[in-house]
Amino acid sequence: LITENIGNFEAQRHYHISGTEIYGMTVKRKLYDEDTRNRYFHLCYSALKMASERSKIEIMLERMAANLKKIEGKECIVGTPYTDYFNCHYKDEGSKKIFLFAQENQDAITTALKLCGYFCLISSEKMTAEEAYLLYRGRDVSEKLFCTDKSFLGSKSMRAHSNEVVSAKIFIEFLALIVRNRFYNLLKDEIRRLNVRRNYMTVPASIRELEKIEMTRRNGSLYKLDFALTKTQKAIAQAFGLSQDDILCKVNEI
Repeated sequence: LITENIGNFEAQRHYHISGTEIYGMTVKRKLYDEDTRNRYFHLCYSALKMASERSKIEIMLERMAANLKKIEGKECIVGTPYTDYFNCHYKDEGSKKIFLFAQENQDAITTALKLCGYFCLISSEKMTAEEAYLLYRGRDVSEKLFCTDKSFLGSKSMRAHSNEVVSAKIFIEFLALIVRNRFYNLLKDEIRRLNVRRNYMTVPASIRELEKIEMTRRNGSLYKLDFALTKTQKAIAQAFGLSQDDILCKVNEI
């Protein structure tokens, strides 16, 4: 499917996914012959991904060629992945197979290089390539977040004396990761909306800024904010769907 559409969307600006360096288009067809409904194939292309993958292939081919050179004239049968990119030649000596030399499989290498930078997302629901990619990227970030929780939640060491304490700590960390991921997605959406990246629009920076909001109870009456909200705090609160009036209302309810 990607091969059929190479050159149809990579250089056309209206296929560009806003806020990224990705170009994408959507093709509707069945996933397999017996499929009962059409699926949506979101074909994506990244120039950065293309450069990275091509570099890896070139390095891999150089290493393979060097390794094949070392075994010339020896009794050996070469397997994959070498045979995917090289045509190997042998000499029969009775029951033995002597490896002579290898030639690059130009067709296979050309195909591999042409596909560099492309990837495909599949959805059952109708959506654009941009919607599919942003949804995929959000899930990818969530998975990375849960895989690296020890870097910011203290999971490198448990410091617990019983299994019950460990279970409770892991459960609290799990909830904290859900909240943190929600913060991340809201801030990311706000950055896309404003089209400007601020230094305080990160999860750690926004939490530090919001922690500066303090309130005190004066003369036994309702709680009041010590200081008015700053411009930065208002911007962060707006990303979370809160206005200054919402915050003041919550303070008065305490």
